[in-house]
Amino acid sequence: MSSIKIEEVNTSLERFAAHSHIKGLGVRDGKVQFVADGFVGQTEAREAAYIIVQMIKEGKFAGRGVLIVGPPGTGKTALALGIARELGPETPFVAISGGEIYSLEVKKSEFLMRALRRAIGIRIREWRKVYEGELRSIDIRYGRHPYNPYLQRVLGATIKLRTRDEEKTLRVPAEIAQQLIELGVEEGDVIMIDEETGAVSLVGRGEGGEQYDVGRRRIELPKGPVYKEKEIVRFYTLHDVDMSLARQRGLISAMLFGFAEEVKEIPEEIRRQSDEIVKKVLEEGKAELVPGVLFIDDVHLLDIESFSFLMRAMETEFAPIIIMATNRGIARIRGTDIEAPHGIPQDMLDRLVIIRTRPYTAEEIREIISIKANEQKVPLTKEALDLLTSIGVDHSLRYALQLLTPAYIVAKERGKGSVGREEIEEVRRHFVSVKESVEYVKSLEEKFLR
Repeated sequence: MSSIKIEEVNTSLERFAAHSHIKGLGVRDGKVQFVADGFVGQTEAREAAYIIVQMIKEGKFAGRGVLIVGPPGTGKTALALGIARELGPETPFVAISGGEIYSLEVKKSEFLMRALRRAIGIRIREWRKVYEGELRSIDIRYGRHPYNPYLQRVLGATIKLRTRDEEKTLRVPAEIAQQLIELGVEEGDVIMIDEETGAVSLVGRGEGGEQYDVGRRRIELPKGPVYKEKEIVRFYTLHDVDMSLARQRGLISAMLFGFAEEVKEIPEEIRRQSDEIVKKVLEEGKAELVPGVLFIDDVHLLDIESFSFLMRAMETEFAPIIIMATNRGIARIRGTDIEAPHGIPQDMLDRLVIIRTRPYTAEEIREIISIKANEQKVPLTKEALDLLTSIGVDHSLRYALQLLTPAYIVAKERGKGSVGREEIEEVRRHFVSVKESVEYVKSLEEKFLR
């Protein structure tokens, strides 16, 4: 019988988000660079954003928000993400669209509240007694199920853990053994078991693991004893705490009344209880608050009630940085007959620091296309880059960027190593821009349904 061996191949499948190239605001020594951290141009807007970052870091931005105004495709979302990146790598960034609040599942206020609390992080540091080491062997013990003779149940396990300095054999109960099975723990994995709670964490793949293992982060063998006291850093959001308490209350209801309600909307008393718990651990010095960024795109789609809710939320103790974006000029405030700048009530506008973005120049469009092509590993000839730049100027930057991947697929099918002008022209015939689509509709207006 032949054995099958699977070996690791050094290749990777990557997914690219629209703004995965943004690493910050591109500021060096207090000055905004023309090209840096994935940004190109928009230096005036980035300078304004950098000043806001400094105000936030100094704690002088409470009770206010940011509004980014500009035409479509001018980097409004990228600017908001850049602010979050400048605030720190662990800063939560929650992005929603104004139209998302109109859900059939939860109320508008509940949706917004969840988004606000997902944008506030809590970093908890605590010393715990743990067993940590590389798994040398594991022996799961099974027994007969009390109700079904055809099934077996987990009774416990015997495991052997080692570090650079020590090796221990441990007998663990069924609860821990079940976690080991669910996590798919194998010999060579480095694990950590919390002595108090019995929670098992899969840290990574140790030195004894096979090289062709998939999905395991390679780490060094732990030092010191297997049983030790270790500082554990955990990161939660306020929404995580809310959901945990809501589920606990659901379990109590199930025990008392025989049923548990589905958690669709979190009661206000649960959130108050969450805030009290968080305040306590903050005052005791066991945790630190990590305020994040809530980005609301297409903010003109919010209605008057939602704006009122956000104004009140800005003044609460636990409030993230609220950044809004819109591409509207004078528009009607949803839920009213009143027209206002950007479709936003005047009392909300008075609380916002407004940043404007401008249309990109041909030079900036060329540089952005080059950056995105390099990020997506799409080699371009000079003629292809010139044509894409011209398309970006005449139609839109987004349309030019959308042609990159289709053109590369066509080039590969033709056996080419890079995208040329011919491939761009071909995919352009297949996929038209918004401008061309509108012209097509107008030319056949009498044939379209009304």
